[in-house]
Amino acid sequence: MNNLKQSSQHTNDEQLALIKNPRVFVDFHNADAQGRLRLNCIGTIEDLSVQKLELHTGQHLILYSEDLEVDGIVEYSQLEQLWVAVIDWDAIREVEEIAPVQATSSDQLSFSGKTY
Repeated sequence: MNNLKQSSQHTNDEQLALIKNPRVFVDFHNADAQGRLRLNCIGTIEDLSVQKLELHTGQHLILYSEDLEVDGIVEYSQLEQLWVAVIDWDAIREVEEIAPVQATSSDQLSFSGKTY
């Protein structure tokens, strides 16, 4: 029973971390000449919309695609006139699938059935 409580607390901690550092879809093949990931694909736009996120310079995001993720910092590309994320390509990690974030009608975030 104690392991169940610890597992539940671990899950809640992960979900609250996602609120602080939102998890946003990216295409790891959509990088600019400087190696920054472009934040303009359909999946990215959908995640930003569902989470009601507006990008700004210096913003921290967790960027993911299927079973990969990496931490990134948002910048605006003046050359391409779009948002990009600076990442460390050597820091990409494999992860287990995480339940997607869903917006509720009350503008709260919901993770695996729990609303915050």
